[in-house]
Amino acid sequence: MGEEVEAQMKRIEATKGVIGTLVVDPDGVPIRSTLDQSMTLQYAGQLRQLVALARSAVRDIDPQNDLSALRVRSKTNEIIVVTENNYLVIGIQKLPEPDVSMGMGTGSPLGLEYPGWLQKE
Repeated sequence: MGEEVEAQMKRIEATKGVIGTLVVDPDGVPIRSTLDQSMTLQYAGQLRQLVALARSAVRDIDPQNDLSALRVRSKTNEIIVVTENNYLVIGIQKLPEPDVSMGMGTGSPLGLEYPGWLQKE
C-alpha cells in the first residue's frame, strides 16, 4: 500500500469514535483491517455488494459519472466508503449518544453536515 494511503488510514484511525478501518482490493479481499477477521469479512462482503449497487445506480442516472464515496448511517454507527481504483477504503465510526437535554444532533461526527432535508426535527 502506498504511503499516501497509509497516511490517510492513520488520519482516519485517529478520529474520535472510529472503531474500525479496512481496505478491500478489487477482488473483494481485505488487505488491511483493524477489525477482527469475522467482522472484516462481514463488512468487506456486504459493503462490496452495496457499493456495486450504488455504482450501478449512479451510472444508470448518468453514464459519464461514477461513485466516489458512499455514506451509510445507522442508529449507532456511520460507515464511510471511499472508492479509488476499485479499492474500497472503509471507516466505521460509533455515533455519540445524543444529548437529550439539547435535542437530537443533526451534524455528522466526521464533521460533514447533512443537507436540510435529511436533518431530524
